[in-house]
Amino acid sequence: MRRVRPGTAGSRGGAGSRAAGEERALSSVAAGDRFEGEEPADTPRLWHVTLSVSGREAPLTEVRRALEQLAHDHPFLLTSRYAVDHAEIRYWEEARDLHDAAAVALRLWGEHRQTAGLPPWEIVGLEVIDRATYHQRIAEGYGPPPASPVGVHPF
Repeated sequence: MRRVRPGTAGSRGGAGSRAAGEERALSSVAAGDRFEGEEPADTPRLWHVTLSVSGREAPLTEVRRALEQLAHDHPFLLTSRYAVDHAEIRYWEEARDLHDAAAVALRLWGEHRQTAGLPPWEIVGLEVIDRATYHQRIAEGYGPPPASPVGVHPF
């Protein structure tokens, strides 16, 4: 559907068909849009995600079992650390851009709360960094060490 300003003809002419003084319609740029000369928008990249959750205390054995179930359902998870009232999940996400990787991460806990039996905790932290930044941090000796051993472990 083409929208036309009141009082203008619906001509399909270009900018030259606008009346003198008539404003040009503004368009917005959505998050993740790219400009000419950049990589195609559909080229996926790797993002390192750290998701932190916390809430009321839950039995340690139930937290561990739920995180193991989440890791079984989603083998992309590298490592999970947990305690009775908080947990941290680290993994690599393949996504078009940071916005997409963060959106997936922010849905992870809630979407799998019932199927994996996760505690009703809330997300209290999220870090999403690109692969180059992750490796730069490791090389400089700061940031979390590479996830090893892989799996579900207590803090």
